[in-house]
Amino acid sequence: MTQSRRMLVLRAVVEDYIRSQEPVGSTSLTRNHHLGVSSATVRNDMAALEDEGYLIQPHTSAGRVPTEKGYRYFVDRLATVVPLSPAQRRAIGNFLGGSVSLEDTLQRAARLLARITGQVAVVASPALSKSTLRHIEIVPVSMNKLLAVIITDTGRVAQHTLEVRPLPSTDLLTSFSETINARCSGQSLPLAAKTIITVGTTVEHGELSTLAEALSSTLASMAEDEQATDMYMAGTSKLAHQHSGTEMAPLLDALEEQVVIMRLMNSLSEEVTETGVGVAIGSETHTPELMHASVVTSGYGHTNTTASDGSTTAQGGKPVAFVGSIGPTHMDYVTTMAAVRAVARYLTGIIGEDTTGADS
Repeated sequence: MTQSRRMLVLRAVVEDYIRSQEPVGSTSLTRNHHLGVSSATVRNDMAALEDEGYLIQPHTSAGRVPTEKGYRYFVDRLATVVPLSPAQRRAIGNFLGGSVSLEDTLQRAARLLARITGQVAVVASPALSKSTLRHIEIVPVSMNKLLAVIITDTGRVAQHTLEVRPLPSTDLLTSFSETINARCSGQSLPLAAKTIITVGTTVEHGELSTLAEALSSTLASMAEDEQATDMYMAGTSKLAHQHSGTEMAPLLDALEEQVVIMRLMNSLSEEVTETGVGVAIGSETHTPELMHASVVTSGYGHTNTTASDGSTTAQGGKPVAFVGSIGPTHMDYVTTMAAVRAVARYLTGIIGEDTTGADS
């Protein structure tokens, strides 16, 4: 499509259909938009857009509605994501700022995003496979058992019981803990696992080789565990009540397949776009149940680039997790994309201990 007027007509049809969810006619377009041409000219443009696959006419006597191709053209021509207002950003900060833990923050983020968009909100917890080690605390809990408390850079906390015979002395355990924290902090979990094995072979910690092997195995397992990522969801019941048609039934079924949803949104969030927001419409999701749905997502947080010696050298890799919204193809893309990006930026600020929050 090359004619600028037709682009304006298509945009107007999409905007009006999103707002009314009723087929759009040429008369209403000329009345509601300053297109500068007659209703007959607009009608001809709409017919041409239908021939080109951007619009469809559900009934002979009805107006037209956007096709998947029409929505894609509309989304791609959104040059920038309109930022939320200062009041809206403050509201996000105030709502999420009262969280007591990372889990509470992610749950609140899902509820907030669902409230803003009126659609299903999905927020994933940071993947352990993309996290780096912040600190390990080792505490004796019985005569032959130790509790390892593992804290990552993204705020995830994992507790694992390690069986060790005989139990090392307090001084030796303290020295071992201090050494691994000094050498492993900032390393990826797989690299930290290898470092701990090396520490267990040193002269001063040779007696703790069994403990080193157990702790190393625990970190390696955590890094490989794809199920270690939790997914928080909100807004499902509201979407079901708002859209009771048969088109939404498959979407609700798809939401129960959390592994499918997680893979789709994770992949979409890692795509590099100018807006920082990924959008998949209908068949682009490659999920039959989402043929009449759209997915909007953005990654948050950053993986660290680690040098061969284990030191962190840079940030800006793939996101550690995602936040997104799922709804009908006639969703309000402008509002949804802005809200998803704002919440993602706020979560990035929390993980990075940045005070900028949801600033757009």
